This record gives sequence, C-alpha cells and structure tokens, in this order.
Amino acid sequence: NTNRVLGEQTPGAVTMAEESTDFAGVSRPASTGGLGFWFKWNLGWMHDTLDYMQLDPIYRRHHHDKMTFGMLYNYTENFVLPLSHDEVVHGKKSLLDRMPGDAWQKFANLRAYYGWMFAFPGKKLLFMGNEFAQGREWNHDASLDWHLLEGGDNWHHGVQRLVRDLNHTYRHHKALHELDFDPYGFEWLVVDDHERSVFIFVRRDKAGNEIIVASNFTPVPRHGYRFGVNQPGRWREELNTDSMHYHGSNTGNGGGVASEAIASHGREHSLSVTLPPLATIWLVREAQ
Repeated sequence: NTNRVLGEQTPGAVTMAEESTDFAGVSRPASTGGLGFWFKWNLGWMHDTLDYMQLDPIYRRHHHDKMTFGMLYNYTENFVLPLSHDEVVHGKKSLLDRMPGDAWQKFANLRAYYGWMFAFPGKKLLFMGNEFAQGREWNHDASLDWHLLEGGDNWHHGVQRLVRDLNHTYRHHKALHELDFDPYGFEWLVVDDHERSVFIFVRRDKAGNEIIVASNFTPVPRHGYRFGVNQPGRWREELNTDSMHYHGSNTGNGGGVASEAIASHGREHSLSVTLPPLATIWLVREAQ
C-alpha cells in the first residue's frame, strides 16, 4: 500500500528493495500479488561478478558462468546492479583492492568491470568513493580520500573520467537503458569463450539500434578476434576502458571497424576486432 500511495501522490519517485531471498514479485504491482517496489537490488549479480573479478585472470576460465548467470533470471524482477557501501566495509576491502594483480592491473580490472556493469541490463548503483577508485575501505567517521585526486593526473583521475563518460554515454544511447527488463533489449553474441575469458553481447533499443559490448578479462590482448554481428556496416569504438584517457595501454581499433561478409557465430556478417587487455569496449553502428 505504501508503494501504491507513493506512486499516486509523488509521480517520479521510486522505491528500491534490498531483498536477499527468492521471494517472487518484489518489483511487480501489488494488484498482481507483488510488493509494488519499482526496483530490487540484484545481490546475486553483485556477489557472482565480484567473485569473478577477484580471481587471478588465469583462473577465470573455470568460473565463466559467474558473469553470465544473471541473465537466466534477469527478467524476473526490475533489477538494480548494486555496488553499495556493504561491499567496501567490514574487512571486505575497497573495490580497487579486491582486484588482482599489480597496480596497473588492479585499475585496468576495475575499469573493465565498470564498463561491463554500465552496459549490463539493470539500473546502476555505485557507492561514493568508487567513482575515483578509493583505495581503502569506507570509513563513516572520516571523509573520502579526496587527496588521491590532488596533484598531477593519475590512475584515480582516469577512473573518475571513465565513470563520467560511462554516465554520459549511458544517458545518450537508449539502447543501454530503454529495454533493461525486456528480452528484446539484450542478446549474447559470444557467451561461451571461457578459454579466453571473452564476453560479447548486444544492447538494443525499441527502434532496433544496437550497441556491441565486448569484454576481455585477461591481460592478453586479442588481435583479430572475429565474431558475428546482426547488422553490417561500420562500427565506431564509442568507449574503450583501456584508452590512454583513462590511463590504459591505449590498445584499440583506431576509432572503429567495418564488418565483413564473413560468416561467424551463426551470422552472415562479422567483425574482426582487437580486444584490449583487461578492458571493455563499446561499439556503436554508424549511420549508413
């Protein structure tokens, strides 16, 4: 009843439920037996993907399903993807500190993860401090570590710029948010390449415009990686978490890549791309 009254009297307001059981219908209307919340935190997605990202890349091939499992139940609720305060307290470490490898790899892993998260179906929740990769746990008795952004340009600035660009690009392209809870809005292109820890999927808006999202969760660049696409044409590299702008290695596709009439993955046309190390790229089809 509270959710119903709120919806009637305060248009535009939303409610979110942090709920960890299998109770069905948390974000369904009360009139159909649900609880009437607008959204439900996807704690399963959060636990699975963080478990995966904490692994040394050499072991990720054995846990490929942790990054794909969320799509098996994605349409049962209206989900939020939460990286909340709960994940950076009580000895869990900061998100940055949970990433494996040396300092360069930690930042690269985190940037790749953010690129994956912002493209994956579901609304986004990123707790303060994570937007510039604070290196220590959150302390409610102290301020955030703003000093990390003082002085010359550094890795923390790179993450901050990435989060800004992710937000701006997310808002600009309806394919990234318009059909979060509709199966038409998502399609796997490469879901089973566990040996190379590569994932590629499509986000789609109501008009059929597509964005291709490709993640390589190993430190090995994948040159000439071919995969099938639904729409032929030239695809612009809209975002690359390995860009030098974010303090990455600047490996990429020179701004974009054109499809070829070479069949792959059950599709008549395909792209041959470079997948940067520990990175996520977003490709947008240019107007024909």
